[in-house]
Amino acid sequence: MMIRSRGSLMGEGRERRRSMQVLENAGPAAMIQENGSRSVIIASGPMPQTEDKSIGPALLEKWALGYLERFASSAENLRRVLGRRARRRMSDPGGLREARALIDALVARYRDSGLIDDAAYASARARGRLARGEPLRKIAAGLAAKGVDADDRAAALAGLHETIPDPDLAAACAFARRRRLGPFRRRPAHEQPGDRRRELAIFARAGFGRREAEAVLRCVDPEAVAALLAASE
Repeated sequence: MMIRSRGSLMGEGRERRRSMQVLENAGPAAMIQENGSRSVIIASGPMPQTEDKSIGPALLEKWALGYLERFASSAENLRRVLGRRARRRMSDPGGLREARALIDALVARYRDSGLIDDAAYASARARGRLARGEPLRKIAAGLAAKGVDADDRAAALAGLHETIPDPDLAAACAFARRRRLGPFRRRPAHEQPGDRRRELAIFARAGFGRREAEAVLRCVDPEAVAALLAASE
């Protein structure tokens, strides 16, 4: 007669307890099939259901409000954001058509309620971009990329002119300060050969005209920049 060691018996006991745990989790539709000294769990019940990929009004509302809590948005930009999320969630053409119709209805409702206001969005974005040192041409292009229509873009730019006599010059000064160009440059006592050409090229790549760039680069220090802005008012 073969005598099993205590360790062998304890190991078999642990394995049987694990098998019974799996059986309990599997539910009443599972069976145990003995295979020698080992127990094999065979699931005979229904397979777990796959995740529901449908897109309804409640889910779209959750996505939209979550986005608007973090970012300001135009109506068209929100439409694009929700459309991208819908495409990531499902690939069925029919389901995506239904989702697009729901998105259109949600965006229209948000516009009617004032939750989305393209004119206010364009005005605030234009002011922020000008303060960061973007010229009007680049600001207008950025608004167009966000889906703001021509009328709201024009109104936002006109609003800048109402508060700042020369918005492009003000933006050029802000750009020079942020990029440390010209009078804001960290430099040795004497300007190095080629500095002016290099900095004019940087202004041009950022969308500024030569007039604004040269006006800023003629200033010898930040105080001269402040005087330049004051003279433009």
